[in-house]
Amino acid sequence: MSQTHDHGAHAPIQTSSQISEFEILETAVRELAIEKGLFSQEDHRRFSEWAESVGPHGGSKLVAKAWTDPEFKARLLADGTETCKEVGIDWRDPTGSGTPSDYTYFYVLENTPEVHNVIVCTLCSCYPRPVLGMSPDWYRTPNYRRRLVRWPRQVLAEFGLHISPEVEVRVHDSNQKSRFMVMPMRPAGTEGWTEEQLAAIVTRDTMIGVAVPQVDWTAQAPPDQVEAASERSGR
Repeated sequence: MSQTHDHGAHAPIQTSSQISEFEILETAVRELAIEKGLFSQEDHRRFSEWAESVGPHGGSKLVAKAWTDPEFKARLLADGTETCKEVGIDWRDPTGSGTPSDYTYFYVLENTPEVHNVIVCTLCSCYPRPVLGMSPDWYRTPNYRRRLVRWPRQVLAEFGLHISPEVEVRVHDSNQKSRFMVMPMRPAGTEGWTEEQLAAIVTRDTMIGVAVPQVDWTAQAPPDQVEAASERSGR
């Protein structure tokens, strides 16, 4: 298998400054729910703050543990929803007070030398929030949602990820009751790394499937900063 990944910008996948029809609908439904007393503005604010604080750390922990523990990996691939509880993530009660929209089936998709997986939601923006946090803006754009299912290799190339012709690209479309996350392949050069070190290179985009883990690129710092730090430390 041959995969290359450059760190250039993926300009064709752009967000828009215009408010989408989904944002208008969300605002209307939220204001109506508040007016009807289903929840308060303060409830919404607190949930929004919680959701924005989640981040992709849970997903990174899942992947790093699976890379180092074959038995855990087997359980995760067989039943992602249940196995998440082993790292403290409960899909049936992710906020501590219950979030019906996140009561769903969670599937982890393993990348192999023969298959590369990538996720999308063609209908709206379904996303595995309990493990990856809030979805990036580009994930919700019609540009990404409509084009990925038709031209996945071209779209991945716009992210700097070039998949060899002999590798099958599988696009997984999320829906109301199913969420997906990609388990990328562990890169060479990470032998002997701890779970914490491995988790640092499992970024959000690698678990969406538009990137692959790089030993010189962590979720905390871009490649140029990591390389500079490595040179200073004599690595």
